[in-house]
Amino acid sequence: MLGRFRHGYVAPAAILVALLLYAPFVWTAYLSLTRYDGLEPPVWVGLANFGKLFSDPALLTSTRNTLIWVAGTMVLPVGLGLLVAVLSYDIKGGAWYRVPFMLPYALSGAGLAMVWSPVLSHDGIANLLLGVDTAFLQEAPHNTLAMLLVWTWQQLGVNTLLFVVGLQSIPKEPIEAARLDGASGWRLFRHVIWPLMRPLTAVVVGLALVASLKTFDIVWVLTQGGPGRNSETLAVTMYKETFVASEYGYGSAVAVLLTVVTGLASYLYLRRQVR
Repeated sequence: MLGRFRHGYVAPAAILVALLLYAPFVWTAYLSLTRYDGLEPPVWVGLANFGKLFSDPALLTSTRNTLIWVAGTMVLPVGLGLLVAVLSYDIKGGAWYRVPFMLPYALSGAGLAMVWSPVLSHDGIANLLLGVDTAFLQEAPHNTLAMLLVWTWQQLGVNTLLFVVGLQSIPKEPIEAARLDGASGWRLFRHVIWPLMRPLTAVVVGLALVASLKTFDIVWVLTQGGPGRNSETLAVTMYKETFVASEYGYGSAVAVLLTVVTGLASYLYLRRQVR
């Protein structure tokens, strides 16, 4: 009897997911094929928005910056998170050493950007402490790299926590056997600990990949994609075209492109991990 009505049990959740996720995407995809300013009815233009998109110099800039965010995320928040987790895992009071890295994650990206804005401004604390005269947020690619450091400060804690969970899930027997065979330090980590952590590492890297591709709040609060458009990411370009310029059709085309890029990158990464 239960098996007969099994689809009915999942139907409410499936309908909710369809309404909240799939329906907005279908509507966005439709708008990407129209010219729409939010006031007049949408006018069908076919692929004209995508033609304009791929001939727009701003797309090249936002794509470059997005790729910098992806590469930087793999090296800094993920790499440093793994380093902090390993160094603080097997020592007395290691949990207390991780607390300072966890605190920034409690802040929103916008709140974090507000904290760092006076630090990175031209007459801010960073220039004063370093004794330099660098426009951290006014020149490319300095602005993207500076914001990437802010992003690292926020994301380092959660990546550290996830890696600590992975370390705790490793059976002690292989590690003890490796130590009896003389393995220690880097050799122990590379040949025993790291392979055993691979499933969790795939999850951490996958989450970081998706998050870096849709970076928005830190960039918007610190630079709003400027000066000009030299620090825009794809998510910022989508927002500015849609809600600032009121080009809903063109902004939807950027949103569709961002969705396709994120989905394709996630698929290729997960497919590689499965292999």
